[in-house]
Amino acid sequence: MKEKNEALRRRKGSRQIIDKLIAERQRVLVLMCEVLGLKPFTADKPVKDVLGEFNSVLVDYIAAGHFGLYHRIIEGTERRQAVVATASKAYPRIAASTDAAVDFNDKYGGEWNFHFMDTLADDLSKLGEKLATRIELEDRIIAAMLGEPVLRESAPAPKIRAQAK
Repeated sequence: MKEKNEALRRRKGSRQIIDKLIAERQRVLVLMCEVLGLKPFTADKPVKDVLGEFNSVLVDYIAAGHFGLYHRIIEGTERRQAVVATASKAYPRIAASTDAAVDFNDKYGGEWNFHFMDTLADDLSKLGEKLATRIELEDRIIAAMLGEPVLRESAPAPKIRAQAK
């Protein structure tokens, strides 16, 4: 009975972690669309403010994954082999998306320079590609955590570049 209660507690904790990650992810995507909606990026638009909020939520989302979803996997305490196997395949690409998000935040999250607007559309496009891959991989890990069938890896998405205006 004690083991069953422990399993239920852990499952509830996993669900809360997943729900938090998905909520953060949704906020990132909404704010990314808001930033992109300001194109062409000009000094008379609130680019700095919206981008600042986007960066803040982006960091929260990356942290929610790292310290929530992947924590037991990284620490080696995850016991479900399907989760471990899925995460082991996905983690190197997830780490690459984390690096891309940190680099983006380092560039656009500090002191503002309006010259950044020249590269913002292209940098958002590159970050968007990395985040799309991350989301697909996270969904596989989440499916494994919930005991659902894990989707096969799809073909890479075509690269889409934001057009400079």
